[in-house]
Amino acid sequence: MSRSNYTFTSESVSEGHPDKVCDRISDAVLDALLAEEPNARVACETFATSGLVVIGGEVGLSDQELLKNYMGRIGQIARDCIKDIGYEQEKFHWNTCHVLNFLHEQSAHIAQGVDQDGAGDQGIMFGYATTETPELMPAPIQYAQAILRRLAEVRKSGKEPTLRPDAKSQLSVRYENGKPVGVTSIVLSTQHESEDQSSDDIRAIVEPYIREVLPADWITEETEWWVNPTGTFVIGGPDGDAGLTGRKIIVDTYGGAAPHGGGAFSGKDPTKVDRSAAYAARYLAKNVVAAGMAERCTIQLSYAIGVAKPLSIYADTHGTGLIEPAAIEAAIPQVMDLSPRGIREHLQLDRPIYQRTAAYGHFGRAPEEDGGFSWERTDLAEALKKYA
Repeated sequence: MSRSNYTFTSESVSEGHPDKVCDRISDAVLDALLAEEPNARVACETFATSGLVVIGGEVGLSDQELLKNYMGRIGQIARDCIKDIGYEQEKFHWNTCHVLNFLHEQSAHIAQGVDQDGAGDQGIMFGYATTETPELMPAPIQYAQAILRRLAEVRKSGKEPTLRPDAKSQLSVRYENGKPVGVTSIVLSTQHESEDQSSDDIRAIVEPYIREVLPADWITEETEWWVNPTGTFVIGGPDGDAGLTGRKIIVDTYGGAAPHGGGAFSGKDPTKVDRSAAYAARYLAKNVVAAGMAERCTIQLSYAIGVAKPLSIYADTHGTGLIEPAAIEAAIPQVMDLSPRGIREHLQLDRPIYQRTAAYGHFGRAPEEDGGFSWERTDLAEALKKYA
């Protein structure tokens, strides 16, 4: 039996965190290629350190001349990302950092399976949903993301000009009877302009926005605050710590409240089931919960490279379901084609919609008019109820 009363913690990082800078660049490379050709193949990795960005991996377009021209744009794509994030530090500046491009053509051995509509790799993918927030996400990660997103908004608008891009948040949420009811501790570390600014100065800046984001009664006199607990945080971003694509997979998903298959998302085109099937699993889990079939739901999918059909479908409602998980497992193939091609077509993933996912979570976001975050829709709820 699951526990009813406990405290659970999740963390998030801002778009200026070194790893997130790399995720952003990798997804910007992906978007640029998908804008040229919906069937573009991309597996792009980025490394960033003081004054340097290195990009590598595999890409593929049907038009080789177009691909050659595209390669010449990689440096500017990276600089545009860094500029938008807000880095103009002496040792990490969008206009002066070196960008090295080592992208090359995708392996024909990998392509052959994908070209036959199979999965781009083997692997297991998980999706999760819960009623504890309106977005059907776990509360600790959803609010940790929201805090940093709000601070980025006021930084970029000029309302808080002394904040800088690199930041991390962490929330410890108290649960009673399985429901989130309060925050026992808040950790916020944010890069700032001057060494003359103390931790108290930074708390005075960020506290109103944190209170604005969290439910009003969740912060009490017992809530512990840890704002820039080490003191000065002026040197940040890749100048302070090297970054790499794909190192924040728990931040990207459910904050540790649900399993993760192990594969990162950013820089991968949707033929890679690491990404597309994880989106599909979230979509299915969210629709199960939105349909009122369970208060919590985990969906697992598994694939083999070059094989179109998923090897297995697993559902777990954690004791909150109104119907048996086996009935959900049987209903899922009736409402959605879970082949890699079926997922891409159902969720319309062959579009340049990925750069926006690189920070503040791939899940718990509102579906957008151009198809961004299509996996957050709940349009399968009625069909799932019918078949289950």
